[in-house]
Amino acid sequence: MKKGVLVLVLMFSVGLINAQEIKWLTFNEALELQKMTPKKIMMDAYTNWCGPCKMLDRNTFHNKDVVAYVNKHFYAVKFNAEGKEPITYQDNTYGNPNFNPEKENQRNSVHEFASALGVNAYPTIVFLDEEAQVITPVRGYQTPQQLELYLKLFYTDKYKELDNQEVVNAYFEAFVPEFVE
Repeated sequence: MKKGVLVLVLMFSVGLINAQEIKWLTFNEALELQKMTPKKIMMDAYTNWCGPCKMLDRNTFHNKDVVAYVNKHFYAVKFNAEGKEPITYQDNTYGNPNFNPEKENQRNSVHEFASALGVNAYPTIVFLDEEAQVITPVRGYQTPQQLELYLKLFYTDKYKELDNQEVVNAYFEAFVPEFVE
């Protein structure tokens, strides 16, 4: 009896731990899922050596509110912007022909796909719509509440109404975060 209860408690605990993590995919996996169930994509373009990338992962991408919102509304993609994974996007295949395996955890050559997306700083979160068209990159470290603004802006399509700087400024000023830091 005690073993049965212990097993149930362990299974429940593992379920809670897994529920508090973003379900990361490769970009190619997200594109395949979009064909069946369209969702926007949130892509974390990072590098292995980037300190702010690690902070974003630890502090923001493990925040329970961020995890729940991203898992519900987006396909989340981890993309090493200096990695070697081949990416097929819009009838083009991108790679990293100058990738040096000896520098895997140091500055390396930039992946062609990162360049195509305009990623030139790390971390950068690239948002794409349900048809995998780039909405915009958001550069730099984001706290959970800072990221919340962008997640809700893009998920609700509110960004389509922001047609001038005054409207953008008003949206940012009026935004009231709900995520707990």
